[in-house]
Amino acid sequence: MKHALIVALAAAACACTLPAAAHDYTLAALSIDRPYARATPPGADIGGAYMTIGNSGPADDTLVGASTPVAGSVQIHTMSMDGNVMRMREVASLDIPPGKEVALNPDGHHLMLVGLKKPLVEGTRIPLTLRFAHAGAIDVEVAVRSMNAGAAGMH
Repeated sequence: MKHALIVALAAAACACTLPAAAHDYTLAALSIDRPYARATPPGADIGGAYMTIGNSGPADDTLVGASTPVAGSVQIHTMSMDGNVMRMREVASLDIPPGKEVALNPDGHHLMLVGLKKPLVEGTRIPLTLRFAHAGAIDVEVAVRSMNAGAAGMH
């Protein structure tokens, strides 16, 4: 009995000190893994959201949009380097091919949160709705990480 109590107390202590795990989501044949955003400085009116979207189904699907109550709009963006110049542009949609994963990250495709209503604060979570052409919509919770989370590139 004493041993079980010690094990239970140790497990509770560890659970309190570990960071919360990122949530993963499933919608039809799509998986949305590790959605996160970078914290923003006070006064910033844009932010970025990132994740990996996998498609285990036999047919293409397409990310056609997203929304969140913490921003005026959400845009699908792509970023590329042209020599030493970073080029970012909005795209209408993002294909998710069958049997593949598409990474949304700071150095490539990503979601741009435009018109932030308040700063994104590290350690909080924000709601985000993703809309796909075939699978429909899914609500996810985005973990806000540090300002330099993810790849080395910055917005």
